[in-house]
Amino acid sequence: MKFVVSREALLKPLQLVSGVVERRQTLPVLSNVLMVLNDDQLALTGTDLEVEIVGRLQLPLPGESGELTLPARKLLDICKSLPEGSNIEFIQDEQRMLVKSGRSRFTLSTLPAADFPNVEDGPSDLQFSCAQQEIKRLIERTAFAMAQQDVRYYLNGMLWEVRPDHLRVVATDGHRMAMCTRPMIVDTQDTVQAILPRKGVLELSRLLEDSEKGVDVSLSANHIRLGTGDYTFTSKLVDGKFPDYERVLPRGGNKVIFGDRSELKQAFARTSILSNEKYRGVRLLLGEGTLTMVANNPEQEEAEETVSVDYSGDALEVGFNVSYLMDVANVITNDKIKITLSDANSSALLEEPENGDSLYVVMPMRL
Repeated sequence: MKFVVSREALLKPLQLVSGVVERRQTLPVLSNVLMVLNDDQLALTGTDLEVEIVGRLQLPLPGESGELTLPARKLLDICKSLPEGSNIEFIQDEQRMLVKSGRSRFTLSTLPAADFPNVEDGPSDLQFSCAQQEIKRLIERTAFAMAQQDVRYYLNGMLWEVRPDHLRVVATDGHRMAMCTRPMIVDTQDTVQAILPRKGVLELSRLLEDSEKGVDVSLSANHIRLGTGDYTFTSKLVDGKFPDYERVLPRGGNKVIFGDRSELKQAFARTSILSNEKYRGVRLLLGEGTLTMVANNPEQEEAEETVSVDYSGDALEVGFNVSYLMDVANVITNDKIKITLSDANSSALLEEPENGDSLYVVMPMRL
């Protein structure tokens, strides 16, 4: 195996592929990245047995074909440390790989490509294509609400629900929920659900561009695969039943508030400074045309903020985790936020006032 590649051309796919490679591995080969050269087509693959990313690039000149695995972290560090605009020459020498650039020489140990695990490629039940920015938006609008290390393992991921006319994603950690729906033409009569693991969601978000370039999605019983011209992303799905999110959506809220997003966001941030560090609770006091936020902590300190809002109705006092409200204010892009409440024991529904594609539910706290 022998080839020459520019540092910049190699660095981007290597960074994305190395993202899935775990530092501590039970199998030594999982710390490596698989390199396969076929004439002038170079493919790089990284996996942790759950998520696999393949990055492809075209070399300016054909090389000597071959395949082997190299230590992912060391190779990435070498590429980063070389000067911009440099070319890197790879020359295989039996069980070693010589990496040369300018006056720098590195000799890396290799492991055989045959040892590298392959994520099994089963038949896909459902296929569709869309713009990369559609899926990137779906993820960015909802990923913050995924659970991190919940014993209900199906919450440590994101539900993808595919219907004939739209793709909806839902994330919840049991205390709040985020949902985003985008129109999409899919050749299916049924509703298909799949739960992507948390790591797969985060890696996918890094891969996708905010552009109209296409991405091909294929879903099978156990895997999801997304392919662009440069990358193929494959992830195992979480085997579990996602909660019925429709039941969580609050219905019949009669207290509707319209507020300025940036004003509310800043007020939440200031009030949170003196909230209880563990529970992050704030009291919202709703009155005619005003929303007052009050936070206390065990040191008997208090913060109070009053924001002008568009509201006329009965007064209400309700408690929420201020971090959850801030998360929603951070992802909504509209200048206004619409908040719907019914009483002190009911969840709040947050959304954009007109034609928004996202809904957010935050459960109340007893303070």
